Amino acid sequence: MSSAPVPSPCVNVCRMNEATGLCEGCLRTLDEIACWTLLDDAEKREVWRALAQRRAAQGGDARPAA
Repeated sequence: MSSAPVPSPCVNVCRMNEATGLCEGCLRTLDEIACWTLLDDAEKREVWRALAQRRAAQGGDARPAA
């Protein structure tokens, strides 16, 4: 049984916030962005969990901006 690939969190708003070190669109770090294609599905899910926590800490929705 195969599962669907884990989608990228990229929302095509690619600006790094100097204060936080996070992309203003998807809230990933430069390392998370650069390594995305090298990560396995479990690692990608971990990034998604971290993004939900970051968004919640900012008082926002857990989903990426559209």
